[in-house]
Amino acid sequence: MIYIITGVSGCGKTTLGTFLSEKLGWPLYEGDNFHPKENIEKMARGEPLTDQDRLPWLLKLHDVIVKEACPGGDAIVVCSALKRLYRQILLYGSKALTSSSCPDQEVPPPDIPGIYFLFLHGDYDLLHQRMVARRGHFMRADMLRSQFDVLEPPLEEKNVLPLDVRKDVSEIAMEIEKHLLSLKSPAMP
Repeated sequence: MIYIITGVSGCGKTTLGTFLSEKLGWPLYEGDNFHPKENIEKMARGEPLTDQDRLPWLLKLHDVIVKEACPGGDAIVVCSALKRLYRQILLYGSKALTSSSCPDQEVPPPDIPGIYFLFLHGDYDLLHQRMVARRGHFMRADMLRSQFDVLEPPLEEKNVLPLDVRKDVSEIAMEIEKHLLSLKSPAMP
C-alpha cells in the first residue's frame, strides 16, 4: 500500500507523514528532499515553480513509488501534487506526459490498485497563518496564493481520500486507519 499525502504548502503533509510513518512503521519519503537545488532556491526567492521545474522532481518521486510498490511494499510519500497531471506523473511517470500530449494515445486509468492519495485541504487563511508561524522552511508564506491558483483538487478521483486540515493529526490518522481497514475487509454482498 502506498499513501501519497498531497495538498498545498502549510496543510500539514510532513506532520501527517511523520505521524503515520511512526504509527504504521512504513518508510516516509518527504518530497521536499527530492527537489533539485535550483527549485528550492527559486521557491526561497518567492518564485513559483513551473511545470518544467516540477517534472524532474515528479519523475524522481514516481521512481520511489514504483520501487516501493513493486514488491508489494508499504510506504508514505509526501508531495504537493497540485494538478491532476502531476498525480498522473506520480502514478505513470513519463507515460502520463505522452498520453496528455497525444490525443490518439491511450489514456492510462486514473488510479492504480494499492496507491491512494490523501488530499489535505483547508482554506487559504488558515493555511497562510500556519505558514507565517512555521520556521526553517524554504517555502515562503507569500507563495501560498500561487499554489491555490494552480490547485486542481482531486475530489472526483476515486483513489483519493479527502481530509480536512481543521482536524488534528490524530483525528486525521483515525480516518486513514478506517480507510486502511476498509481496504483489508472483504466487501459485503
